[in-house]
Amino acid sequence: MTLYAWLMLGSLIGPLLLSFDKKVAFYKTWPALFAGILVNGIFFIAWDAWFAVNGIWSFNPAYVWDFRIMHLPIEEISFFVVVPYCSVFIYACCKAYFKDDFLKPYVSWLNFFFIGLTGILLLVYHDRDYTFYNCLFAFVLLLVQHIWLPMHYMTYFWMAYIIHLIPFLLVNGVLTAKPIVLYNPSEIIGWRIYTIPVEDTIYALTCLLLPIVVYEFLLRKNRVLGDHVDK
Repeated sequence: MTLYAWLMLGSLIGPLLLSFDKKVAFYKTWPALFAGILVNGIFFIAWDAWFAVNGIWSFNPAYVWDFRIMHLPIEEISFFVVVPYCSVFIYACCKAYFKDDFLKPYVSWLNFFFIGLTGILLLVYHDRDYTFYNCLFAFVLLLVQHIWLPMHYMTYFWMAYIIHLIPFLLVNGVLTAKPIVLYNPSEIIGWRIYTIPVEDTIYALTCLLLPIVVYEFLLRKNRVLGDHVDK
């Protein structure tokens, strides 16, 4: 087992075992979750592979297996299963255990702040591919979410986003400290949280929101169908 593989396995064990907690009952929503992970994975793996081919980032062969899928180590592919699973699990726990009243009045402000922030960054750093595309995708997703999609889950999204940054940054800290993932310095701003490029916090936002959009759409659809059958 490589260090990257152990990191993914260690990250998954806790959320997987706790998925059977009676209050959260995360396992009952697995069909919607895995659909969200699939959509998220298709998008991010294609993006990741394009970045790897174009030298925006690379992988340290000392910490990953030689086998590649679309120029990516198998551990990197597993990242897009493990991290969304753990992240959406945090979101589900927030919904099960916390009230959203205290944050609800600020949801629109949070949306506007991050739409504005990512919009400014993608314009200012348009010549740095990782910064530009990271902010572009987050900007478009947040804008689409705010204008066209239901807002009922965004309070819990922002709650989960803030909480999940702690484990996300811990895992990412290992990936960038060794380093396992090497970023091309000419394609990032250069600001770091410990060894983590600051853009990764925006990357984490998109990687959490995209599967939640699919997850919530399918849960809502199933509830509507269930209500219709009951009637």
